[in-house]
Amino acid sequence: MAKLNKDTLFKPAAPRAETVMDKTTRVVRDILDTETEKREAKTQRLRKTRLEREAATQDDTPAAKPKKRAAK
Repeated sequence: MAKLNKDTLFKPAAPRAETVMDKTTRVVRDILDTETEKREAKTQRLRKTRLEREAATQDDTPAAKPKKRAAK
């Protein structure tokens, strides 16, 4: 009987070949991740611009006088 050790007892698993479905899934995930990053970058840029514009217009406009309520 052969000596048993980790090399003879456990055979290394052969690398599994990537199927067509696995390739498609990988490519789709890459595309979706790229689109998500672009969308988030655009959202951050637009949010920053909007906040800057709101801050600039808020400083320029005078405070509106509160309207008086009619007496009953």
